[in-house]
Amino acid sequence: MNEAVKQTLLAPVYDVSTITPLQQAARLSGQYGNDIYLKREDLQPIHSFKIRGAYNKMVHLTAEERRNGVIAASAGNHAQGVALSARKLGIPATIVMPQTTPEIKVRAVKDYGADVILAGDNYSEAYEACRDVMASSGQTLIHPFDDEMVIAGQGTVGREILEQLPDVDYIFIPVGGGGLIAGIAQYIKALRPDVRIIGVEPDDSNAMQASLQAGERLTLPHVGVFADGVAVKQVGSLTYDICKRYVDDIVTIDNDAICAAIKQIFEETRSIVEPAGALSLAGATAYLNSHGLRHKKIVTICSGANMSFEKLQFIAERTLLGSGREALFAVELSERPGALTDLCAKIVGKHNITAFSYRLKSRESATIFIGINLASETDRTKLMQALRANGYKFTDYSSDDVVKEHVRHMIGGTTSAATNEHIYLVNFPERPGALADFLQRSGKQFNISLFHYRGQGGDVGSVMIGFEASEARQLETAIAATGYDHTPVKSAALRSFL
Repeated sequence: MNEAVKQTLLAPVYDVSTITPLQQAARLSGQYGNDIYLKREDLQPIHSFKIRGAYNKMVHLTAEERRNGVIAASAGNHAQGVALSARKLGIPATIVMPQTTPEIKVRAVKDYGADVILAGDNYSEAYEACRDVMASSGQTLIHPFDDEMVIAGQGTVGREILEQLPDVDYIFIPVGGGGLIAGIAQYIKALRPDVRIIGVEPDDSNAMQASLQAGERLTLPHVGVFADGVAVKQVGSLTYDICKRYVDDIVTIDNDAICAAIKQIFEETRSIVEPAGALSLAGATAYLNSHGLRHKKIVTICSGANMSFEKLQFIAERTLLGSGREALFAVELSERPGALTDLCAKIVGKHNITAFSYRLKSRESATIFIGINLASETDRTKLMQALRANGYKFTDYSSDDVVKEHVRHMIGGTTSAATNEHIYLVNFPERPGALADFLQRSGKQFNISLFHYRGQGGDVGSVMIGFEASEARQLETAIAATGYDHTPVKSAALRSFL
């Protein structure tokens, strides 16, 4: 028996956690031709697997370390895991959380008895503040993933899977910093090397995939914030080494697929998991389709269910797209009476319209934005064929995140008044004063020609801003100096629609 397996077997995590059920997803199993199971870590006392690793690390602290207390940086599940473990063990705990953390998460940590320090606008800034406090306090850092005891604690998920489904074929695991997949992989591979271990990451937060492909740990310049539980710019050193040895593959999926998976889990369980909690199922269904697997035993992990209520509206809107049940088109029509009626008769037919936007642009032509409910993915192809056959100029925006986040909710249209317009997406921390801070830092020399913001219930909000600037380089320098994440919108088709 190797040391990693021994540590996992001896991890006393059940002092605070439970053996979670492995629930067969009957509908999904029939749909995909495989036996698909959901490992219900969302049913843990803190609604996340994180309690396992946090407690296993803290129960092994020395008497002196316990007296000095512990400290951690986290915006969510790890914070609650450390706080609950500290209460159970009678250890003083301090949690450093970003200022953008929703009040419901801050309150949950305080309810477990931990002291909370709010610092920074994101995890990285909170972590730096955590290290500063630790340097003067003498508290022990409880790392969320890059620690042997934390990894061994998370590995108990793999131990339970083998006990509950000994003949499992594939295990799909969400990947952030890598603690969960490292713990499961090193345990499973030691006992069942034939089981395929597949990691799943969002395509805009694929730090582990990029690192494994490069042969070294990389730091991503930006990460997506939708699945905030796995939004990590750099994976751990220990977790990287373990994954390099034991993980068979890493797949990535987009936010729409995550939203669709949240709905699928709800339909199977009547429970709502957070985006990171649906990540492995989204990856599994995509993998099953692309690899043509049949009659395999597939385990996916519902890793957490700590999500703000406000995020549900965004998820519901994106679910249709993620399941291939909605198409988004910009269609050019002649500006004449009856043009829309003709489009509905020739193209839309009996399909349900899910979104429609129009603004008078000129007397010659009009551009409409339309969402159409689909019966299947092939249905979208048929719609595009019909548009071409009837001579319509159109753009398919079904896979464009900028359109789905912003343009479909904007009122108005293009304008001839703006000159030298440059459009950016800027990520703002969801805290009071963030916009004023950005504008003050970027200076007053640029006129704002477009502005659109729509809350998603997360810690970070995305804003679309248009600036008038004769010197693009000067504008870029000013925006970069603000320190906010930003991306220029360069799509010619999209800009023409705006």
